[in-house]
Amino acid sequence: MIYIILMIAVAVVCLLAGYFIRKKFSENKLINAEAMAKKIIAEAEKEANNKKREAILEAKDRLYQSKAEFERETKERKAELQKLEKRLSQKEENLDRKVELLDKKEQELNAKSKTLATKEKELNQKIAEYDTIIQEQKNMLEKISNMSSEEAKNMLIAKMENEARHEAMKLIKKIEEEAKETASKRSKEIISLAIQRYAADEVVEATVSVVDLPNNEMKGRIIGREGRNIRALEMATGVDLIIDDTPEAVIISGYDPIRRQVAKNALEKLIVDGRIHPARIEEVVSKCQKEIENSIREEGEKTSFELGVHNLHPEEVKLIGRLRYRTSYGQNVLQHSKEVAYLAGIMAAELGLDVALARRAGLLHDIGKAVDHEVEGSHPQIGAELAKKFNESPEVINAIASHHEDEEPKGIIAVLVQAADTLSAARPGARKESLETYIKRLGNLEKIGASFKGVESAYAIQAGREIRVIIEPEKVSDNHLGTLAKDIAKKIEEELEYPGQIKVTVIRESRAVEYAK
Repeated sequence: MIYIILMIAVAVVCLLAGYFIRKKFSENKLINAEAMAKKIIAEAEKEANNKKREAILEAKDRLYQSKAEFERETKERKAELQKLEKRLSQKEENLDRKVELLDKKEQELNAKSKTLATKEKELNQKIAEYDTIIQEQKNMLEKISNMSSEEAKNMLIAKMENEARHEAMKLIKKIEEEAKETASKRSKEIISLAIQRYAADEVVEATVSVVDLPNNEMKGRIIGREGRNIRALEMATGVDLIIDDTPEAVIISGYDPIRRQVAKNALEKLIVDGRIHPARIEEVVSKCQKEIENSIREEGEKTSFELGVHNLHPEEVKLIGRLRYRTSYGQNVLQHSKEVAYLAGIMAAELGLDVALARRAGLLHDIGKAVDHEVEGSHPQIGAELAKKFNESPEVINAIASHHEDEEPKGIIAVLVQAADTLSAARPGARKESLETYIKRLGNLEKIGASFKGVESAYAIQAGREIRVIIEPEKVSDNHLGTLAKDIAKKIEEELEYPGQIKVTVIRESRAVEYAK
């Protein structure tokens, strides 16, 4: 029992001790928390004060900057206003001066207009007097001549017309005689005019090649730093490279077609390779030159083998191959030479002549065009000299020299080559003309011929190189044939564009028709 009481007392004492200990601990914790809170509040107040000071400083800084910016803008606007004010004052002064000048001119014009009005009045009076005098003289003349003014006018016109026709025919005859005397000089003038007329198209066709680029950035790489790449390429090939605003294209200009082709091949290879610098350019150009030389030789050998023309000098073979890169009026000269050889051979076979000789002469007839840009003279003369150098037969030399009538043909072979050359050049589409354009040109030619008064019909023949005009004999006399031919030729020159020349032939014939019954 006592033991239980003691246990209860100990428990009560422990409980009281624990209560007092926890109370003390809680009081200490509360004190610490209050101290911590005070510390945090103090730090927050300190930080807030710092932020406030920073915000005030930043606001002051922004205010200062805004003020400076405002002062600067105000100063600039003030300067602009001063400039505008100065300009306005100058314009005002100029306007004042112009107004003064206009006032002076207006006064001068008013004075002149008064003078002119007076003179006009006097002039009208004199005109009226002259009209009266002329009418009186007219009446007097009619009375003297017993003829009305209309009859006199018709008689005078008829007489003047007859005199004008007579004088015109005399003048035409005189001009024709003078033209015969000065034919050489006039022909040279005509040739020079023809050269001027077709020079631009022919130069572009014969001297320019175009290389396509993958993009416009490639132009900068082709030019290179300070232009070193383009200079190296021009020096290595001997041509001019034109890099302009043409999109994705470079123009190669040069009179030598072989150099132009070498430059084109080299540039295309450099573009594909991507390595464009002077050393690489020289390497590629040298390689392309060898390839072109081999290609020329192979083309010459292939052509001679196709035509059965053997025993050619090696230099002749090369010259034939060079014709592949030569054009005339848009027609490839090598292809043209092959056509002439075939045609000459066919005609020689029909006549029972030497086919091989005819083909040889036809193939070599334009060989002078392979070097005519390097040697002075016409291509028939150059070709004949080359044929002599390579020990060709006299028939072949004469055919080359005479195919444009520079010399007289001395044999049938020369005449056949001349005819075959004309056929190859004159066929539709041979020289830079499509069939549609060719037919349209012939139609326009016939239309011009038929547009003149007294023409019955007009026909274009020889692939448009000649027009024959049939006239009605009862409407046009023999004396007016030459005038009509000149008028037709002049109209053709003014309205059509054509290679070479067009012959105008006017035909007049009288027919008697009777029926047997």
